This record gives sequence, C-alpha cells and structure tokens, in this order.
Amino acid sequence: MEQRPDPDELLRHAQAEEQASKRGKLKIFLGYAAGVGKTYAMLEAAHQRKIQGIDVVVGYVETHKRAETEELVEGLDVLPRKQVEYRGVSLPEMDVDEVIKRRPKIVLVDEFAHTNAPGSRHPKRYLDVEEILDAGIDVYTTLNIQHLESLNDVVAQVTGVIVRETVPDLVLDKASEIEVIDLPPDELLTRLNEGKVYIPEQASRAIDKFFRKGNLTALREMSLRRAAERVDDQMRSYMQTRSISGPWAAGERLAVCISPSPLAEKLIRTTRRLADELNAEWYAVYVEIASKPETNPANRERIGRTLQLAEELGAKSLTIAGRSIQEAVLDFAHKNNITKVVVGKPLKPRWQEMWNGSIVDQLIYASGDIDVYVISARTESSKSILPKEWQLHRPLGRYVLGLLLVAVSTSLGLIIRGNLEPANLVMLYLASTVVSAVFLGRGPSLLTAIAGVLAFDFFLVPPYLTFAVSDTQYFITFIALLIVSLVVSSLTARVREQAEAAVQRERQTAALYDLSKDLTSAADLLQVANIIISQIGNAFGRDVAIFLPDNQQLQIFASSPNYQPDENELAVAAWAYQHDQPAGRGTDTLPAASLRCHPLKTSNGIVGVLGVHSKDQTNFLSSEQRLTLAAFANQSALAIERASLSEQASQAELLRATESLQTALLNSISHDLRTPLVSITGALSSLDEDNGTLNESTRRALIENARGEADRLNRLVGNLLNMTRIESGAIKLRLEAEDIQDVVGTALEQLGSRIANRKIQAKIPANFPLVPMDFTLIAQVLVNVLENAIKYSPADSAIEVSAELLDEKIRLKIADHGAGIPSEDLTRIFDKFYRVQRPENVSGTGLGLSISKGIVEVHHGTIYASPREGGGTIITIELPLKNMG
Repeated sequence: MEQRPDPDELLRHAQAEEQASKRGKLKIFLGYAAGVGKTYAMLEAAHQRKIQGIDVVVGYVETHKRAETEELVEGLDVLPRKQVEYRGVSLPEMDVDEVIKRRPKIVLVDEFAHTNAPGSRHPKRYLDVEEILDAGIDVYTTLNIQHLESLNDVVAQVTGVIVRETVPDLVLDKASEIEVIDLPPDELLTRLNEGKVYIPEQASRAIDKFFRKGNLTALREMSLRRAAERVDDQMRSYMQTRSISGPWAAGERLAVCISPSPLAEKLIRTTRRLADELNAEWYAVYVEIASKPETNPANRERIGRTLQLAEELGAKSLTIAGRSIQEAVLDFAHKNNITKVVVGKPLKPRWQEMWNGSIVDQLIYASGDIDVYVISARTESSKSILPKEWQLHRPLGRYVLGLLLVAVSTSLGLIIRGNLEPANLVMLYLASTVVSAVFLGRGPSLLTAIAGVLAFDFFLVPPYLTFAVSDTQYFITFIALLIVSLVVSSLTARVREQAEAAVQRERQTAALYDLSKDLTSAADLLQVANIIISQIGNAFGRDVAIFLPDNQQLQIFASSPNYQPDENELAVAAWAYQHDQPAGRGTDTLPAASLRCHPLKTSNGIVGVLGVHSKDQTNFLSSEQRLTLAAFANQSALAIERASLSEQASQAELLRATESLQTALLNSISHDLRTPLVSITGALSSLDEDNGTLNESTRRALIENARGEADRLNRLVGNLLNMTRIESGAIKLRLEAEDIQDVVGTALEQLGSRIANRKIQAKIPANFPLVPMDFTLIAQVLVNVLENAIKYSPADSAIEVSAELLDEKIRLKIADHGAGIPSEDLTRIFDKFYRVQRPENVSGTGLGLSISKGIVEVHHGTIYASPREGGGTIITIELPLKNMG
C-alpha cells in the first residue's frame, strides 16, 4: 500500500522552512581542539565564495599570529572592531551594528563560544551571531566540541578541565551546515611541539594539562559522534517528509525531574545527550509539593537557572504541582506520553531514606510501562553537598532564639516544679517548640525540640543536674516528648511554610487582579500607562517606564515619578522592541544595563516595551519575580492594545465626523454660492449684451443687484474664513474702547439694501460708557445676528436693538417679531451648520451664529437666545467692561 507523507509533519516542515528562509544561514566549522585548522578552513571557504562573486567580509577572526592564517585574511574585507572600555583597558570585540549596516552576504565570525567584554550588548558571541542571523546575513563560524553545553560535565570528567565558555546545543541544532575539521591527534601534537598552535611555553603547558593523546582521542570521538547525530537527524527529517519507509523507532519522549540540588545541571545535560541518542523530545519538570512548598530564595533561584538551562538545551521546561513527587511526575508522564523518566540518584543517607522513603524507589515501583533512568553523581560532588534538611537555611540568630525559648521554659519549670509533677512540666517545652516552629522556622524548631528534651532531663527530672534517670518510666516520657516535639515542630513548620507560600501567591494574584481591575476602568492610553507604572512599581519596588512606538520610532511614553530613562536605556528598549526579546538586566542582551525591558506582545504584534529599573547591581529580580513580571507584561500589553485601538476608533470617528461636516458644508454653501454667482453673471450678461435698449434705471438696477450679490458672496466667504480662524485659535483681538452706537451704526450700514424696507428700533442710552472690544469683529457679530433676525421675521415687522449697563458688563439685545425658535433648538442654533427647519424659503449656511458665538467668547463674553414675549426671538450679547488686553 502506498504511503503518504504525514500532513502534520509536512506542515511542521513547511513552517520551519518558512521561518528559516527569513534568517541567515549558519555554517559551523566544528573541531575537537585548538589547532586542527577550523579558522584556516573557514578562511579558505570564504575565498572560494569570493571567487564566485559573493560578498564576504571578516567580522572577527583571531589569527593568533599564525602566518598562514594571516595570509588568508589578506584579500578579504575586514570590518573595524569595536573597542569596549573595561577598567581602563580597551578590549576589541566584533561590531555587530557595523556588520548589519554593511549587510554582506556572508560574514566570518571566529570563536563562536567567546565571552564578550563586560559592557557589550551580549555577554556571549553566539548571541551576537543570532542577531546577525536574524538580520538575514549568513554566518561562517568556528567551534570546538568541548564548548557544547550538554557535553560540559563529560569533558570535565575526561580532561579534568572545566570549560567555562559554552554554547547551548539548540544553537548548534539550528545550524544549516556543520563541517567537521578533523586531524589525527598525533599530527595535532606534532603541530603543538612545532609551535604552530601556541608559542613554545604555552604549548608545553597545554600538552601537560589538556592536550594529552587520550584527551584528544576522546574529544575527537565526541565531535565525530555529534556530527554523525546531526547527519542522522537530517536523514530522518528528509525521509519522514517524503514518506520513505524505514526502521523508525517508536516516538520517544523523555522527562527529567529536577530539584534545587546543584547536581540538577548534570541531570539536564545527561538527558539532553540521551534525547539526542534516541532522537526524542524531552521535558524538564520541577514538582512543587503543595504541602511543602520551596521557600528558600537560593533554592528557588537555582531551580529557575536549571529550568533556563534546560530550555537553552532544547527542552520544554515547566513547573507542576502535586501532593507528592512520584504521583505528580507519573501523572504528567501519562498525560504527555512520556516513555522514559530520568531522575538523580538520592544523596540522602540510607537511614534517612528508610525513615522518609525513597522517591526513586517509589517512582520505579509505580512506573508501570514507563522506563526510569537513575543518574549517579560523582563522589567528589556528592560529598560536598549535604541534604537540605541538614543545611542551615535560617540566620544563626533564630537558632539562638530557639535556645532562649528553652531557657525560658526551663526557668519557669524550676520555679513551679515543686507544685507540679515532672510529666506536667513537659507542656512548657512543647509550647516552646510550637512557638519556635511558628515564628522561627523548621531548623530552629528542631533544635528547640531536642534541646527541650535534654533540658527537661537535666533540670526537672530527679536526680537534678545530671542526665542520669532514677525512674525508668521517664525514658518513656523522654521518648514521647521527643517524638511529639519533632512531629509538632515539623507539622507547625510545614503549615507556616504553606502559609508563607499562600501569602506570596495571594499577593501576586491580588496584584494581578488589582492591575486588571484598574486597567478595565482606564479611559485613555496615558491613564493605562500610569496604572501599569503604579501597580508594577508597587509590586516590585522598582521604577517603571513604558515605551511606545511613534512613527516606527520607540519613544518614552510615561515613567515613574523622579525617574526618566536616559539614551542608553532607551537604546535597550529599542533593541527589545526590534528583536521581540527581553533585553537589559538579567538577560543575555545588554546585561550591564540598569533597566530590564520586556516586549509587550499581543496576537497582533508588539505594542510597546515595559522597562523595570533598579540601581541594585547584585539582587535584581528572582526567577519567580521574573515569571510574575511576565504575567504583568501580558496584562499590560492587552490593556495598551485596547487603549490604542480605542484611540484609533475615536480618531476614525472624528475623521468620519469631519468628513460628514465637510459634506454638510459643501451641501450648505453650494446653493448659497451658486445663487449670487448666477445673479451676478445674469446682470453682467444683460449689461454686456445691451444694444441701447435698456434705460438708465434698468441698468442701475442690474448694477445694484450685482453689487448686492457680490457683497453677499463676500460675507459668505468671510464667514468661512472667520470660522477657520476661530477653530484654529488664530484669531487675535485688537481691543480698544469703542462707542456701542458706532458699532451698531456700522453693522446697519454693512447690511445695506437688506434693511432698506425694514424698521430698526435702536434704544441705546445717550451716556452709555465706552466698551473694550475689537470693533470690526463685534460689528460682524451684529451683522450676523441682525441678518438672522431679518431672515426669520416678517418683512413688515420691526427689529429692536437695545443696550443696558449692568455691574461690570453691558448687555445688547436684538429682538424680532418672527415665529420664534422651538425650545429644543435654543441652544443648538449656535452650532456649526445648524439651521432651524422653518420657514422653508430661508437660505443660509448655518455659520453666522456659530461665528458670532466664537467671537463673543474670545471677548470673554456670552451670547444666548431666548423667546420673546408675544412671539419672536431675543439674541442677547454680554460683554465685560474691563479691558482684557
């Protein structure tokens, strides 16, 4: 039967290829020791690519003053190195920014596992390479097998040398090509003796300590085996995606159980190597016991580092909760189809295992079809590591307080021992044990229990002041007291630890709840940012900053009071934003910075960066705090995205309203513009076509009509310009003391023929004071109001203009005898483009009263409409008498 490719496998393969196509390709020249020719081979390959017309540059190559290597560097473009100042010394490093700016097709980067100088962007060179690859540039690099993280402990065991500079296996797994540079150990030793690798003095020391033939042979085997495993992985991937049948192994899945023990790192590396051999997916699991949570900060930090190491080596790391380790691990294994569980050999004494039970034995007994691998520790390591029950986790002062409680109980016992039986005095020591367990912790309470038994025997049981016992029944009392004290101490301490853990979880949950609740009620983006800064600042005791993009450029949007990020911290945030990775303190990118930056990411992309600042150089954030901070960052990202979308929606609504106003404006003024233009055009055409048939009065009427329509058109355009000036705030007042009678007269004069047949009644007192105003603008207000009164009142009715003096202002009233304005329209008539619906034959843009309101308000005055008794409308204008200039 024809086999078809697995659709899921094809999808994963397609996704991997798509992701890889966006990155540069990494080629690693892998060797087993210095001097085998890795750099030489890399430079030869570079020259071949250059001959083919490919742009190749040297980002960083260390020649070690070898003549043949220096000759190969010649002829290649060498980028300048970046000088990093550290303690007064200038250290050369690869300039990542220069590489990305130059954008060659291939860049050569020697010594892949190199540790960068303090103050560099990344602590390790392989992280520099990752950034270059993300920029789409291919990289050629060199690596020795002993620098591979998963082989670190094996190399140390074989060679006796602990290699400090390592790279995660995951980086090697993502390489597009690995070329093994091999050289027989004898030839390498010959090169060493000839001084072709190190200078003679260094060569002799290297041969004595590291370059022994046995060491080199073992390292050579490791490099060849690792390369063979990589080829096998590529072959399997090829055959699976093309449905080529083969002797496939059933899918293996491994889970390694870790603890706070320093030996957990060895478990991680061993499991990684086992997973490579089995071509298996693997997990790193830490079990949090609900009844006995880990409260020691150092242990929690060690757990976090171990889980991070597992992720660097390609594992999926997680923390699970359960009533017991074996129950939680096996439950996880069954749910996730784990076939093999890896655990460490217990370090506890045998008697303690018999007393408390062995986790390994319990796992093996209950494992069923799941294989259990037990990894042993080296004797030297195990001797130096005590079980945590024997370590002093508390300050010495707490143990002293425990002994002080025993002394107090003994003193009370000495006072009252004449009135009570010794068996009753036991309660004093039980009480001191409980108090010690509740307030001092597990270790001090155990010491209190043991010291209490000894003090009870020595001071309160006859014969006194000796450990001898005259009555054998007291032995039962001693044993019972010791057992009860130890049990009470253990249970009370466990309850205390559970309570502390519960309080910590409750604080975190409450902080997240408060953040979520406050963010829900936030109205705008600035308020959201201030809430985030306040809540995270209170939760972590740190200064906080929010960085948001503005025209594709990250900017400081908000920060804690008395804290303003500098240019360097802004650069850290910009890097985190551009690369979608945490940067700054506690990360692998710019770790010397005082700011830790988290990208605020949602399903739609990165919306900003959260920065947490601290001047504390030694103790910044624990691994648990970093997880909590990540949860805060997720909540913050969603809130910022919501606020941004809300603002975008508001802007879209404003744009829609603006477009609607523009449409309304065009609709309103189109008729008012066309009517006077048609009248003017008609009058001018009649005059132009006149052959002497028109008499003088007709010609004069046509001219007056054209002039009137031109004035009307001029006022319309003037209103539009005034409205624009008012809305933009560009209107400027020229305040002078003016006579209100002159202003009214000028307005009537500007109205011209439109009031020729109307009766205007002006009632202004003779000795009316001068009023500070802009004469031209207030005259325009009166023109607009009077024109409105003319439009909405009968032609034979009068219009009344009156003025009265109040305490510190004057009041002008323009009253007509028209139909009046409906009550619901009294306030709306001052809105732009608003017109009362009746009468139907009245034209206009609806701008006159709106412009009038703007001008009056600029004068710090008010304008409003009210109904007139007997019918009609009164427009009231109030202006202050004090000079505003």
